[in-house]
Amino acid sequence: MPNILDIRRRIRSVTNTRQITKAMKMVSAAKLRRAQERALAARPYAQMLTNVLKSLVSRAEIYDPETGEPRHPLLARRPERNVLLIVVTGDKGLAGAFNTNILKAAARFIATKSDKNLEIETIGRKGRDFLRRRYRAAEPRTADSQTPPQTTIVGEQIGVLNKIEYSLASNLAERVIERYSREEIDAVYLVFNEFKSVIAQRLIVEQILPIEQIGAPEVKMAEAMTEEERERVLEAVKGAGVGVRPVDTREIDAAAARFAAAPVDYIYEQSPEELFRSLLPKYVAIQIFRGLQESVAAEHAARMTAMDAATNNATDMIDSLTLAMNRARQAKITKEIIEIVSGAAAQ
Repeated sequence: MPNILDIRRRIRSVTNTRQITKAMKMVSAAKLRRAQERALAARPYAQMLTNVLKSLVSRAEIYDPETGEPRHPLLARRPERNVLLIVVTGDKGLAGAFNTNILKAAARFIATKSDKNLEIETIGRKGRDFLRRRYRAAEPRTADSQTPPQTTIVGEQIGVLNKIEYSLASNLAERVIERYSREEIDAVYLVFNEFKSVIAQRLIVEQILPIEQIGAPEVKMAEAMTEEERERVLEAVKGAGVGVRPVDTREIDAAAARFAAAPVDYIYEQSPEELFRSLLPKYVAIQIFRGLQESVAAEHAARMTAMDAATNNATDMIDSLTLAMNRARQAKITKEIIEIVSGAAAQ
């Protein structure tokens, strides 16, 4: 027979855990709302930058008329021998399968590039810890062409996702652009969790460099949410004050897009070619910045869902333990009554 005192202690422990998970859910919901607001606030700048570049493409000679080769190094395509992969995960756990799914997607992408020199830069503690156990740090390369393809870790960013600054994405973009311009790397990919709303997310591997088309991200791998995951998220957002669907910005986007499609001839302070060369690196930085913001929002959504599931499981466990305690108490009372009756009958 289970000990009633032990069951009561277990119920008290699970109740305390439920209070923690419920509080963590509300904290994640509040952080998710702020992350959505920050992503929405940065969107007009990114949209206008994209439209300005589209306008410059139609007015500047970005390709050599004789050879057809791009005049900007970020547009140049070459065979992939050295590839850089940027993996964006979280710094903390208790977010369900959020970090695991990102690392699985990264592993699948790494497997497709097994015949190339692959360099990995991690953003987030979970990705750093996982990949550092499997791949060694990069060493200075030699001129020996017989060196077999290998996968190494070239950099890590820890503790930067609590408050994302544009300078983080800008500095990372500068380093990537410099290496790509020197032809040290031939392609740059970013793996992260794309976030449109709590029910519109997908895990993607996006090509950052070379730039295929302005305003049209090149997605190499994508994995959308399952119907079961959407149902869990919808259950978690009840009473959390989080919007389910993305904000409708079609009118604002259409108004901004008119800049790129306008037939008028704009007068630029500098030549269109100079503006294009100076703005294209900013476009790369804003792509990385968008990936970081959306990954953080997706992490908060995943943690909110995980904590809601943990709270529900704790409630079910408390109900089960309460039923077991009542049964044990009833059995004890029945046993005492039988002993009293048996003793009275024996007299």
